[in-house]
Amino acid sequence: MRLTFATRPADPDRPNEDYLAAAPDAVVLLDGAGTPPGSQSGCSHGVAWYSRMLGSSVLALMTQSRGTLPEILGEGIKAVASMHDFTCDLSHAGSPSATVVMLRRAGEELQWLVLADSVLVIEPAGAAEPLVICDDREAQVGARYRERMDALPGGSAEHRQAHREYVETLRQHRNRDGGFWVAAADPSAADQALTGTVPAGQVTRAALLSDGASRLVDRFHLATWPEALNLLDRHGPAALIQRVRDAEHSDPEGTKWPRGKTFDDATAAYLVFGDIEQGAP
Repeated sequence: MRLTFATRPADPDRPNEDYLAAAPDAVVLLDGAGTPPGSQSGCSHGVAWYSRMLGSSVLALMTQSRGTLPEILGEGIKAVASMHDFTCDLSHAGSPSATVVMLRRAGEELQWLVLADSVLVIEPAGAAEPLVICDDREAQVGARYRERMDALPGGSAEHRQAHREYVETLRQHRNRDGGFWVAAADPSAADQALTGTVPAGQVTRAALLSDGASRLVDRFHLATWPEALNLLDRHGPAALIQRVRDAEHSDPEGTKWPRGKTFDDATAAYLVFGDIEQGAP
């Protein structure tokens, strides 16, 4: 397995709340859910800290445990909660959370898990279209509440206020039946993840994308998934993220593409499977 990746913060003056970690047979990507200015979180550590602690804990478990991916994610969530439950209010609706994508090779299987709205793209050999996995439950809930926010110019004080209200409203549906599920403080959220396996020998390439990177395809519609994979293959993950930034800069007020964040943290990881040693000295 060969892995290349790039990550870029939404704002160079703010921490990147995405996190990517990899081992020879495992990759994990998290996209932390940030707290808008003026909104409380109940945690003194912050979202970037949470993403890094959970990502590193999960990767270690993926390489050491034979447990299922939901079991591993649940253990990781529990471990990180124990790191700060004595200093922070983990029952607060705004306590740090993150999307999770996990990919692990175990024998002849490629195991995957997706929780919340980051995207996993897997291309089987000879397939006309790749397999695209995204947990869209948050988007389904959010569609009920975003009309006012989307009607306001991005970057305006009114839009910032509407975005804060939107995020705080969504918190009331987080990790609840009929709502959506993310990694936060309750390990049982891991049981709500989308999971599956594919024969490892049939996969040629794959991509893990935070929603700040996947918006090139699923929000801006400036590429198809096969085109995105080809862009990653020919020019690398940084080029895909640059395409996203170019689109964002072309529409700063969200007139063409209404969105909560004009710019978002963006992380793209690209994996190639098979005989990658061919031609090596």
